[in-house]
Amino acid sequence: MKYLNKPSLAAIILTYNEGIHLERCLKSVSKVCSEIIIIDSYSTDSTKQIALNYSAKFYQNSWINYSSQFNWGLDNAEINSEWILRIDADEYLTDKLIENIQTNLPEIKSHYTGIMVNRLMYFMGKPLKRGGMYPIRHLKIWRKGKAICEQRWMDERMKLLNGDITFLEGDLIDHNLNNLTWWIQKHNGYATREAIDILDKKFNFTDFIVLRSSLMGNSEEQRRWLKGIYLDLPLFVRPFVFWFVRYFIQLGLLEGKRGFIWNLLQCGWYRFLVDAKIYEAYNKVGKNRENLIQYFKDEFDYDVTKIG
Repeated sequence: MKYLNKPSLAAIILTYNEGIHLERCLKSVSKVCSEIIIIDSYSTDSTKQIALNYSAKFYQNSWINYSSQFNWGLDNAEINSEWILRIDADEYLTDKLIENIQTNLPEIKSHYTGIMVNRLMYFMGKPLKRGGMYPIRHLKIWRKGKAICEQRWMDERMKLLNGDITFLEGDLIDHNLNNLTWWIQKHNGYATREAIDILDKKFNFTDFIVLRSSLMGNSEEQRRWLKGIYLDLPLFVRPFVFWFVRYFIQLGLLEGKRGFIWNLLQCGWYRFLVDAKIYEAYNKVGKNRENLIQYFKDEFDYDVTKIG
């Protein structure tokens, strides 16, 4: 493929010990981005050297959570481009998406301030295209100053501050190369943070800026609305409902053994673990807002009343 001139686009990538992934990501974005910005959490591996090899602007900041780190990057990094791309170190762009960004980004009308793209998830080395996993659209590109990362502990999305959203064809590939043991350990931490988000919605720990939920909104707002329906179901019932829908109704079973493992772990075990952590918190300190705030501080050293 012959690459055209790079549009005015800055990639922002958060890193911590991403030596296994970062070069693959940078090879991809360097084809289409005029700036590459790394916000690192004091990596101890080869992350910094890889970033500098690609002439990335390299910043370091202590990690609290994804939202605070990304917004710190938006506020503190030198960004000279008109557009910003959010991409994780274990993600990369397909040639089709690169070509569409190069061709279309300079021509997008001024009332469009955000761009959605499809994300394609890989698991155990192969893509997951059934079970509600594809296509899933995410707001990944926006005009500088027109979006922030919503303030959540888990499953953070970009919130467009004003303007309209358009869509570009081509996929953003999410392909983590770590093993299943790493995945399980990571999701144990995710479950704690998702439990905090769910309890925040019920007990109002914060007044964080979050994406609105709307059946009539864009695809991310629709998914957030559906998540609200899910959360209205009883503890320990909803994981089984979610697993059944993903595996049988949305045909996750057609992914074979990988699909069985994915749906059992991601849609069953993980969702059950989130509920178990909520139940554990209730069991220890009851359903009192102040007691729950203190519980997460004592047990996990999380101040759930603020981010950053």
